[in-house]
Amino acid sequence: MERLFKLTQHGTTLAKEFSAGFISYITVVYIIIVNATILAAAGIPLEAGIIATILTSFLGCLIIGFWSNTPILLIPGMGLNAMFTYTIVQSGGFTWQEALAMVFVTGLIFIVIAFTPIAKVITSSIPNSLKEAITIGIGILLILIGFDNAGIITDSEHTLLAIGDLSSPQAITTFIGLIITVLLFVKNIPGNLLLSILITSLLSIWFGGATFEGISLTIPSLQEYIGVFGQLSWAQAGNLVFWLTSISFAMVIVFENIGLIHGHSKLLNRYDGNKKSLQATAISVLSSGILGTSPTVASVESAAGITAGGRTGLTSIVTGLFFLVSILFIPVIKIVPASAVSPILILIGVLMLQNIVHISIDDLTESLPALLIIVLIPLTYSIADGMAIGFVLYPLLKLLIGKGREVHPVLYLIALLFVSNFVIQYAF
Repeated sequence: MERLFKLTQHGTTLAKEFSAGFISYITVVYIIIVNATILAAAGIPLEAGIIATILTSFLGCLIIGFWSNTPILLIPGMGLNAMFTYTIVQSGGFTWQEALAMVFVTGLIFIVIAFTPIAKVITSSIPNSLKEAITIGIGILLILIGFDNAGIITDSEHTLLAIGDLSSPQAITTFIGLIITVLLFVKNIPGNLLLSILITSLLSIWFGGATFEGISLTIPSLQEYIGVFGQLSWAQAGNLVFWLTSISFAMVIVFENIGLIHGHSKLLNRYDGNKKSLQATAISVLSSGILGTSPTVASVESAAGITAGGRTGLTSIVTGLFFLVSILFIPVIKIVPASAVSPILILIGVLMLQNIVHISIDDLTESLPALLIIVLIPLTYSIADGMAIGFVLYPLLKLLIGKGREVHPVLYLIALLFVSNFVIQYAF
């Protein structure tokens, strides 16, 4: 283990990596049911979607763990699964088999970018203010997800968001859990986040927000999954819209993952694994199409394992193994309530906000695009869409005030690609 993952060099231990891997699993396990449900709306059988999600997450975590030795998790991305089902299949009129072919194509495009100097050129062209903004925006998104999952905030017809039922067992447990989580973290108690999950889960059961009922060991039907595995259809390969949609899809995936990986690297205070992390993500996206699900991303919840002390790829591998084992007991997954995970997401989000001190507020051409990214990532519930506005506005402002030469030429191209992506989305 030491030779493979360099635990001592990265200031961690086997116990810390295992604990961080388990915590990571607890924070992302929701994706199994949620992703399968969204895929079902595209026509993929629910149980087949469950198996596809589990296998894709298992393989993705192993690939990035072994290849890049970073504690980043690769799981089907929220937002991308919605784009797969609601934009490509339901609105675009493609079958889910054709959509899987598009995922495969995006994986190929991503691999070309990740395994060539193109990735380095793209990354170096992004100004520091925008990079910092992505990290902060992801942090606020985590806070929003935490409060939303706990029912503390809810959607509103008149004000977009509103306070939920604060008297509910879930909300009360989350508030108490948040206090416990912060205290354990500040006092640097060993295994603080794992301990927080256990305590908050017990509190949730006590308050009636969770139950042990319905626990059983079951194996989803493999017969249905056989009808999904490798079922890519190229029937629309002669259709221009097929390729335009695939390129648009690829662009969203590439830039979202660049932003996510940078954010996680910032939290780790280590950037040596960025290139290989991006490469692993590209391979994982390619495998997603074959395994029968929407594309994977470097999940925002990876920050939970990093905050818990995960420093190497062993954290990701442990998480991946838990995903594989979970195929035996899907009902057990539901025991851990959202109120036990929400405090951790909120705490991590707050910690990521500290990067705002690195953004120069005095220069509006730097701060305005950055602040819009920070605000729009959580408001649009999309890292890619939030990034797009800032990435378009930044070179535009510099150009208009006569400082266009300060902008890397590649950033102008990125801005044009983001604009093209919006045009394609609304034109087709």
